[in-house]
Amino acid sequence: MRYGAVTAVDGLDLTIDTGTITAVLGPNGAGKTTTLETCEGYRRPQAGSVRVLGLDPVTQRRELLPRIGVMLQQGGAWSGVHAMEMLRHVAALHSHPLDVDLLGERLGLGDCGKTPYRRLSGGQQQRLGLAMAVVGRPELVFVDEPTAGLDPQARRTTWDLLRELRTSGVTVVLTTHYIEEAERLADRVHIIDRGRLVVSGTPAELTGNGVRRLEDVFLDNTGRPLA
Repeated sequence: MRYGAVTAVDGLDLTIDTGTITAVLGPNGAGKTTTLETCEGYRRPQAGSVRVLGLDPVTQRRELLPRIGVMLQQGGAWSGVHAMEMLRHVAALHSHPLDVDLLGERLGLGDCGKTPYRRLSGGQQQRLGLAMAVVGRPELVFVDEPTAGLDPQARRTTWDLLRELRTSGVTVVLTTHYIEEAERLADRVHIIDRGRLVVSGTPAELTGNGVRRLEDVFLDNTGRPLA
């Protein structure tokens, strides 16, 4: 994917295993969000091929959409809609959604259920975005910075929910700037820089079973000129 003279995704080649939590890490501008948006079908790749659950996310988008959940980094709800009203609307688009009230309570949306989206705090908007992504019982969920702006308690609740999704067989792909989050949650970590995959492995493999911190591995492999 290129934007003018800038190559945002440069021959990136990676595979996500079913039923895992996979973290895609990289500095700002590394191509993480563009990669996810391409997999979600929002952007058409200018070269190469993408398959999500065996489908082309652009040409077979109609078949793919009911099977995936997407948490956008920002937005996703109308500015004047109430939080729980928006969640109920999204749930109604699916055949067998989760219990909306229980999900809203789990993510702390009950207290802000009648507050317009534009007046929600950043953390509340994040929690609503996550609820909208998972309410349809997706096989695969993309979450872009799922805990940005959340307090520690809400962050742990989000982590627990993502783990439960994995336990139930859902594949989770997440981007995050919180290295600790990736180390605690992910079965596999892909670190990308300037649109290329620079290192990949399980947290244990990348850290030498805890000999190094994942943050150090990240810093050592990003921000340098690419060969």
